[in-house]
Parts: sequence; structure tokens; C-alpha cells
Amino acid sequence: MRSISLKYTAQFIVTVCLTVLLPFDHLEAQKKETYKSLQDALTTAGQLSGSRGPDNVTWINGGDRYSYMEYNRKTQGLEIRAHTPPTGEEKLIFSNTNHTFPDSERQFQFRSYDWSDDSRYILFQTNFRPVYRKSGISDYYFYSIENRKLQLVVKDARTAELSPDGTKVGYERDGDLYVYHLDSERETRLTHSAREYVYNGRFGWVYEEEFGLPQAWTWSPDSKYIAFWHTDEREVPIFMTTDYASQHPEYIRIPYPKVGDTNPSVQIGVASVEDGSHRWMQLDIGDGYIPRLYWTAKEGTLAIVHLNRAQTGLRLYFHDVDTGQGRLVMEEQSDAWIDIFDFFAGVDHLFTFPEDREEFFWISDRDGWNHIYRYRYDGTLLNQVTSGKWEVTVLNAIDSENNRIYYTSTEVSPVERHLYSIDVNGKNKRRLSKPSGTHRISMGPNARYYLDRYSNISTPLQVELWETGVKRLKKLEDNRSVRNFIRDHVYAPRELFRFTTSDGQKLDGYLIRPIDFDPNKSYPLIMNIYGGPGAQGVYNRFQTGGWTQYLAQQGYVIANVNNRGSGGYGRAFEKKVYRQLGKWEANDFVETAQHLAEKTWVDGTRMAIRGHSYGGYMACYTMLTHPNVFQVGIAGAPVTDWKLYDTIYTERYMGLLKNNQEGYNQSAAVTHADNLIGDLFVAHSAMDENVHMQNTMQLMSALARNGKDADLRIYPPGAHGVSFNSASYYLLYETYTEYLNRHLK
Repeated sequence: MRSISLKYTAQFIVTVCLTVLLPFDHLEAQKKETYKSLQDALTTAGQLSGSRGPDNVTWINGGDRYSYMEYNRKTQGLEIRAHTPPTGEEKLIFSNTNHTFPDSERQFQFRSYDWSDDSRYILFQTNFRPVYRKSGISDYYFYSIENRKLQLVVKDARTAELSPDGTKVGYERDGDLYVYHLDSERETRLTHSAREYVYNGRFGWVYEEEFGLPQAWTWSPDSKYIAFWHTDEREVPIFMTTDYASQHPEYIRIPYPKVGDTNPSVQIGVASVEDGSHRWMQLDIGDGYIPRLYWTAKEGTLAIVHLNRAQTGLRLYFHDVDTGQGRLVMEEQSDAWIDIFDFFAGVDHLFTFPEDREEFFWISDRDGWNHIYRYRYDGTLLNQVTSGKWEVTVLNAIDSENNRIYYTSTEVSPVERHLYSIDVNGKNKRRLSKPSGTHRISMGPNARYYLDRYSNISTPLQVELWETGVKRLKKLEDNRSVRNFIRDHVYAPRELFRFTTSDGQKLDGYLIRPIDFDPNKSYPLIMNIYGGPGAQGVYNRFQTGGWTQYLAQQGYVIANVNNRGSGGYGRAFEKKVYRQLGKWEANDFVETAQHLAEKTWVDGTRMAIRGHSYGGYMACYTMLTHPNVFQVGIAGAPVTDWKLYDTIYTERYMGLLKNNQEGYNQSAAVTHADNLIGDLFVAHSAMDENVHMQNTMQLMSALARNGKDADLRIYPPGAHGVSFNSASYYLLYETYTEYLNRHLK
């Protein structure tokens, strides 16, 4: 059992004591405006979120300025502005009201933008058509700050990016890579091997979804080369889906490897931009993966990360791009999975290769907690930069001039995030963020300035601009409008709590009491959960969910818990679930509900568990493996048998099927279908390419075989979110709410 510092315990007690007083003033709450309907609550939820301050922030001029997008209500135009922190100078860079699409009268519209490294040029993404979670097809336009001219570069490209020197644009179109030379306005084709299910510079579904990158290629720092993934999915089984529209439905075909199936085969190529030639890097990955590659500070050297198929072994190779030959730099073996990114923290890379020093940094849990390690290029470990019974979640920046690292961690509390700095040798650590809560940092690459977005359970989102280690330059957003809203409108805040499970594990949770809370009454409880590996449902941050507020107004207690498997609590806590998904998560949801049911104001005979995706799996699994605890379960898009999900995600957490047959069997909700006692509602979309509707159909069959019944809603056109437009979204949550009211009230 992990020890808890007195500093954390004291802070926690103070926080709870302060917050539990807020919802008790039900007489005051009765004077405030209530939500007129569920749709009203869902529609006005944005008033609780408030403003996030500058939108789409990009640090430019090395980090001395930042640009951001802003909608100008007066001109009804979308603008890009630049802010200079020390002076506060604001400069208009671009307004779409001043531009039309070339050779057209249509006002120019754009979805996103990227700068060249010298901050002289912008590449605009327009006409985006989504394909998978992150990727889509777009048209790209080049813009020069100097001459203010828009120029079409490419239509119908999956990805595009300016070269570091700003003279070229690379892009992937129809499975091949190209470069557009801006000076000569000519296109060079770099690859020629694309065909059905074979791509250069593009990932298939499983790599994009489970390794988190939409772009399968990267520029070299000197703009001479493009390194890329070559993907062959011809041997991967095909998943077909349709929305059942028209007389003869059209089926979409997606290569989708399920547990034990053949994976896409990948190679890494490096193309010369000048002559279009390319060389394959010499790899031997067997049936493993190449989840990441990085250009190093050494010219012509490419770092390539290998994972074995079970994702328990990692190797890092450095390759000479002229010969393709590689040398092993470091290797890591684990008795559970090894992470290479953090989806929930929004961190795409746990490796960092600074451009100005021949060293690299890696975040690893090898000592039981996620910490930063510093390596030479020959693979020598120079030092462990951070240490302690807490976790580094983000490496924000490296200031090589001053040998200083900036990072975000859980040192104050696992339910908070704070910014720190430390010397690269691990000395002179300093905490920079002061207010309690969850801080999300956007820092310039030179580490001179940063934006701090933070909130806590009693403070709506605050946005501040800081000169690093010196002073706050400006409060960019205090969200006074949110305070005004909850002054006039009923509001139920989060309250943090801790308790100890029957096996001695301390768990962090939050609860939300009914708006008109009366301690002499007894209320139904809803465990609103997710629970997947690495995720975290409980933070010290402001509560903003519209549905949650409506449920509180309707007289429900809502709760969540950081169950075992959650990130932020160390390796032993998170990887307890390895090879046995569902078991410990369900245990912790059940014990949290039972702990709360000990309160006189929680009715243990009226409890529900609700979740979506992994949370949908856990709602089903908990109902079926602990049948006498929750009277109601609501599951959106659930996995019901891990053999039906994709290879990369499932085998990461469950191991290979051949080595864990019993684990897979016990972790499947369908295995326990005969145990259903309460009322179960399941919603799924026929067009869900992530968690296939097959999961729900097999669960319904298993229930029926055992004489059990469940309520089912199918939304044919929706994707993984089930709903597919605003009307279906409102309908889905109205259905959820009515189901809870019918069975718990």
C-alpha cells in the first residue's frame, strides 16, 4: 500500500471541509433559476465552461510570441492575432474577411493553420472531411505574411506540412507523398507504390487510433528529407459497416485487426526531397510495431522506436539515413505494457529529442512512477532527472541554454497537476504554479513564457500569461461570467473524498449532491464512470457538465472514483489491471457505491452505474459480475468481449490471446450474461468503426440465451459517440434520464 504524505492529506481535508458547505444551503438554491428541461441544461452547459482564453495557441518566433485564433463579432470574421508577452502588443496577422479563395468570390474559410519555423509563412487547412478520429481529407493553402497572398498548394490531401525552412510543403495524397516547391511552383512525387490498402505516409485505422498520430511522415530539421511509414494492410481482416440508408445500403470497408489477427506490416523509408529517391531503413520487428520515429540533433540520423507485439519490450535504434543501417541505443523490458504516449494527458510523445543538444529524454515508470530520464546518444543513462512517489505527466519544455527542464506532475496530489522546473542533472527543483487545482500549461519552446489554464472545485477556469519563473504578466480570463451564472442559477459543485477499500487501497473520488440537498432525505446514486487504463475521472477542477447539473436538479447524487487502472498513482496502481481488465475496476466501483451507501442520505437500494466506451464495458461488466449492487446499468458503445476489439489496444492491456485464454474469457461481459438481475440499457451505433456493434449484438444474444432481457437502442448513422446530430444527442440523453427516473424513482 502506497503511503500518503501529510502535506497531501492536510490539503485534502481542508478542500473537502470547504466544499461540503456549499450545497447545503438549499433555501438559497430555491431562490435561483433552475433548468427548464434537459435540453436547456445541455444547451447552457457552455456557460459553466466559460471562455478558454486564446484559442488554437501556437508559439512563434521561437517562443517569444504566440498566435491565436479569434472570432471578431464586429466584422464576423475569423482572425489570427499575435501577442508579444513582455509588451502586451497585439498584432492582426490574418483576417478571412480580407481574403477570398483564389480565383473565386467566396470568402476564405479555414479549419486550422500551421506556421513555418521562421514565422514568416502560414499553411491553412480548409474544406476538412473527417475520415477517422483525427484524420481527414483537406485542401491546403499557403500564405506569406510579407506579401499577404494566398496560394493553393494541394487539394484532397490527407496531411500537409510546411518544411522547416519555409520553402516547401510536403503532403500525402491518395497514399503517396509529394513535395510542392513554393519558389518554382512545381510538384515532386516522392513515392509511387500506393494501391488499395497500401500507403506511404498514411496510417491505417489501428495505428492512428491506438498510437495516436494522424500524420505518418515527418520533415528532417534541415528540410532535406522526409521520413515516413509505409503501411501494407492487405492481409488485415476487413470490417464492413453501413448506416442502412437507401434501398441498397452502401458498405464501408475498413481493415481492422482484432485480437490475434494479422496486423498491418510497416516499413520506414526516408525520401530525398531534391531528387525524389528514397531508402528503406533496415528493420527487424517481426510481428511488432513501429509506433514512433524522431529526427535527432545529429544530421542524417533518425531514431526509430520498436515495440514487440505484446508491447512489453521497447528498443530504440538510431539509423543512418544514407545507408539505412541502424544501431541499438537502448532497450527496456517490462512485466506489463510500456507506454509511448499518453492519450488522456494529450501527450503524443514520451520521448523528447531537443534540436540543440545530442541528448534525449524519456518518461518511464521503470522505478514504479513516471519520471524523466536523460540519455546520451550512445545510450548511456546520464541521470534520472526526477524521482519520488509521484508522476511526471508532461515534459513541457527544455531550456538548453540554462540546462533547465519544465514539467507538469502530480507531486502535490494525484488529483491535481502543477508546473515545476528542475536542472537537467536533477537538482534545484522549483514549483511554479501556486493555486490549488488542475493546471494545463502551454509553454513556448524557449521556455520564456507560458499560458496557464487551471481550475479547482470552487474556481472556474482561469487563464494566465506568465514570464517563466518571474511573474504573471496578465490575467487573460477570469470567467466572471461563470460566477455570475452560478450566482443566479442553481449549481451543484464537486466534493472530493477519500476512502479505503476492503483490501486496504485508498481511492480518491468526487460526489455531487442534489441541488436542494436535505441530509434528512435519501437520494438515488449514479456512478458516472469511464475507468479505462491510464484514464482518470477525478480531478480537483471545476464541474461543468450540463447533464450532471440536470441530474443533480432532479435529485440524484452523482459520483466517480479513480479506480485501479487509473493514471497518476504509480505503476502498481495502474498496472494492477494487466491481463484481467474489468476485475479491479468493477471492484472499486462497487466499493465506492457501497461506501457512499453508508451515508444516511444515499439509498443503497437505488443505485445506477453508467458509462460510455470503456465506461460502457464497465457498466455492463459490473452489473453482470456484481449483480446485487446496482439496480440500473446504462452502457453506451460497450466492448462486451475483448476478442472483438483491436489488436494494439487490447493486447497492450490483456496480453496475447494464446498466453491468456482464461483472462480473456473472464474479462468478457458476455461470459457472465446469466448473472443479470437489474435493468440494463445499451445504446450503440451501426456506424461505430471503433467499438463495433457486434459487441452489443453478442451481448444481447448471450442474455437471451440465458432468459435475460435488456433494453436496446440502435442509432444507425452515428459513430462511436452514438448520436449523430444535435437532435439525436438530446434524444439520447433524454432516454438515459427517463430510464433512470423510471427505475430509480
